[in-house]
Amino acid sequence: MPDLKPQDVIEVLTQDHREVEEMFATLESMGPATTDAQRKRRKDLVDQVTIELVRHSVAEEAEVYPAVQDKLTKKEAERARKEHAEAEQTMKRLEGLKPEDEGFDAELATLMREVREHVAEEEGEMFPRMREVFTQDELDKLGSRVKGVKALAPTRPHPSAPDSCAPLRSGSTSEYVSRHSFQVATPCCSRDKCSAFAIVSFLCAISS
Repeated sequence: MPDLKPQDVIEVLTQDHREVEEMFATLESMGPATTDAQRKRRKDLVDQVTIELVRHSVAEEAEVYPAVQDKLTKKEAERARKEHAEAEQTMKRLEGLKPEDEGFDAELATLMREVREHVAEEEGEMFPRMREVFTQDELDKLGSRVKGVKALAPTRPHPSAPDSCAPLRSGSTSEYVSRHSFQVATPCCSRDKCSAFAIVSFLCAISS
């Protein structure tokens, strides 16, 4: 059962950042993948990074960025969304590659750079501004909503995800789905291995 007790949204998101950074550090420490076991471990870890980043991004775009746009500035929210879109395109390219493929390491390095730059901007600029402008009660309620969205997300690729979603309801979450579902609805590999199908399942679940 997910823990949905009130928690400061900045703490929730910062914890996500640290967890992804730990996975990045593990990937960087692994060295060249020269055996099947090493390649599988590397691919599995990259898949997990993708899933965690998508869970985090969906929650931010569904709950955090609309609040930032309302209480801080539209420019700040739009910059963060643009950074997400860039990382999503990198993840999409990376998902279609194997560790032994040419371009895998370059795409992974690009993803790490994009995510680290995004994290630095959020933690260095957006989060301090949120701390100044939002009340503690607002931060706590936002944290609970973010954890609620993340709790719906799959933890591993799902083999029977639909290729399209049902009609969307209004609201910030469905706006995110409408904008992004097309990017992950196209298979990039077999259904039992491709985390894009897990992402589509989640997007459809939160829009119904």
